[in-house]
Amino acid sequence: MRRAVAALALLLLSLLDAGTARAQESRERRPVVVASKPFGESYVLAELFAQLLEARGIPVVRKPGLGSTEILVGALRSGAVDVYPEYTGTGLLAILHDTLPRATLADPRRVYAHVDSAFRARWGMRWLPPLGFENTFAVAVRPETAARYRLRTLSDLARESARLRAGFTPDFIERSDGLAGLARAYGPGIRPRTIRPLLPALKYQALAGGAVDVVDGYSTDGLLARYGLVVLEDDRRFFPPYEAAALLGRGAAARGDVVSALALLSARLDVATMRALNRRVEVDGEDARAVAASALQRLGLVEGRTANAARTGNGGESFGAYLWARRAALARLALRHLALAALALAAATLVAVPLGLALERAQRAAAPALGALGVLQTIPSIALLAFMVPLLGIGTVPALVALWLYALYPIARGTYAGVRGADPDAVEAAEALGMTPAQRLWRVRLPLAAPVIMAGVRTAAVITVGAATLAAFIGAGGLGEPIVTGLALADTRQVLSGALPAAVLALLVDGALALVERRVAPAHLRVRRRGARV
Repeated sequence: MRRAVAALALLLLSLLDAGTARAQESRERRPVVVASKPFGESYVLAELFAQLLEARGIPVVRKPGLGSTEILVGALRSGAVDVYPEYTGTGLLAILHDTLPRATLADPRRVYAHVDSAFRARWGMRWLPPLGFENTFAVAVRPETAARYRLRTLSDLARESARLRAGFTPDFIERSDGLAGLARAYGPGIRPRTIRPLLPALKYQALAGGAVDVVDGYSTDGLLARYGLVVLEDDRRFFPPYEAAALLGRGAAARGDVVSALALLSARLDVATMRALNRRVEVDGEDARAVAASALQRLGLVEGRTANAARTGNGGESFGAYLWARRAALARLALRHLALAALALAAATLVAVPLGLALERAQRAAAPALGALGVLQTIPSIALLAFMVPLLGIGTVPALVALWLYALYPIARGTYAGVRGADPDAVEAAEALGMTPAQRLWRVRLPLAAPVIMAGVRTAAVITVGAATLAAFIGAGGLGEPIVTGLALADTRQVLSGALPAAVLALLVDGALALVERRVAPAHLRVRRRGARV
């Protein structure tokens, strides 16, 4: 008996070990999701991480320009993202909301140690040792503005800000280590007279064009030098150290292969190197993948052939050549975009058509139900997507739910109106022939309503294809990816490389559904339409 029990115990232990080994192997093979914020340096650092992992045989999924600090931290906590580049000062003030003694804030090593231990204790996240450079916030003005108002420090700005207009990124306006914190350190007078929320790259164009007088930036921005801006001194030492580092989620932090690969970048990038890399992306228009690849090669962290990434070709090539060079990537993004729109449209049709039929039979509920669906159309697409993130995280699922909600109203409204407006004479004739209500619905009213229903489906399809471009803001992919990246880098051609194919895709989808509409229309209506065209 004892031998049998011992044998059974050994068998259970071996099965447990095998299961644990398989789970470990599965975790080791799972792709690492590398994300970034929507600005040049974050794109470059994320590419450095991704290519370094790939060079060591670790599969990677890229989520470039995923969103603000809050979105990325939430994605890291939920496991939707494994690693992204972050800054210790941001971790301290914007994420942890911790306050430290001034002596501690003055020591970058102590700030790093604090955020690393706090993130481990709260969420199981890990900060790898810093990459070797700091990128603190910078407040910049044009040289003529600095001369006119005698601006050299942030205290000078607080004295004159009531006469100035600012263009700040939304993140900077709300963050405790941004404008809100500056107001506490320098007084409320540091808030300029007017503040316009602007995307990172667009604010520099607005400043150069005279639309604003003050912008926020980062000390390693390549665009600061490009526009010859004056950076105001933080004379009260408000900003903490902002050392760049890889921030890993719980799952990635437990993978030794990921940690050892990314740790190779620690202390390898100084300020001059990072500023040069940023300039290549933000000023010279090079692709972040190509810039990261060449940097890794120069650092000796990858072989030359591994670092052979495609370049943007932003030199003198035509827009047609630009698109042709990216045809494979654009085709992949278009298929992803089409899949998102098709799934959302199909799900909406399956729900909205029965709903429209039910409302036709329940007249009292029709107006409030359709009104509620109509209200959804008034919510901006990006706001609806952002609302989905706390509920469903990032990626495909929240994007599909948001697109599905947008597609419901046109289809439900078209179904309701089409069935209600079916030819009364035909319906009366069917009733006189002894058809039951169900037979009249399926054999007479629905066929007659088909053109109106399909018109609603076509409208929903165009709306869905257009709104799907915004899905890239929450990591769902599609043709919105080059739009998001282009906006972040002020690259018009990259924006158009996503916007134009999306517009063409919407027209193609509408044309295909128009053919379906002709097929499902009753024969006498098709004949009538052909006669009208003649």
